[in-house]
Amino acid sequence: MSEQTEPTLPPSKILVVDDNAQNLELLMAYLEGLPNVTVIPASNGIEAMIKVGRDLPDLILLDVMMPKMSGFEVCRQIKSDPATRDMPVIMVTALNEMGDHERARDCGTDEFLTKPVDRAELLARVRSLLSVRHLKRQMEGD
Repeated sequence: MSEQTEPTLPPSKILVVDDNAQNLELLMAYLEGLPNVTVIPASNGIEAMIKVGRDLPDLILLDVMMPKMSGFEVCRQIKSDPATRDMPVIMVTALNEMGDHERARDCGTDEFLTKPVDRAELLARVRSLLSVRHLKRQMEGD
């Protein structure tokens, strides 16, 4: 029996935001094998907001604890802007308390992953959210 292959996603851009260079590199390496995906790095919340406006990513992987602007604040700004509010956001953080999950949901995150991130789980969630994003766009006629 042949191995089942994942359906190929349309060309997609993923913004990966983490102030820790090793975490940023690891997440980017995890995403490297996805076909048709361009990965855009950002090392803090302010840089992330600039790249959100400039690159209009299809998905954002967002660290929570960052200097200058936390992931909570970045997510809140993305979700409060009509031009970007439909961008899926996956919070990726070492925070593991129930209150942190609630705070992430309150600011509009779509998913929550705890560090250390499991590669298979990350890729499954990324594929799922990108599929939904592209299907929604097709239905809206973008």
